[in-house]
Amino acid sequence: MLLSDLKQGEKAKIKDFSTVSTLVKRRLIDMGISEGSEICLKCNMPFGGPCMIETLGQCVGLRRNEAATIRVEKR
Repeated sequence: MLLSDLKQGEKAKIKDFSTVSTLVKRRLIDMGISEGSEICLKCNMPFGGPCMIETLGQCVGLRRNEAATIRVEKR
């Protein structure tokens, strides 16, 4: 399942983000988000806008096309 497929309020665990661009991957790792991190999708913005995820007590916005490259396992 992809991160972009989650519904609002659903929780998941990041399984793989090796296909994400190196810049985005580096920024996620710098914020403490890595494979195995538990996340919660807070909201999907309308009209193809960003996805807001919460992890480790912080909210992070990801572009929808970047979220579509992150594989997750639904909880």
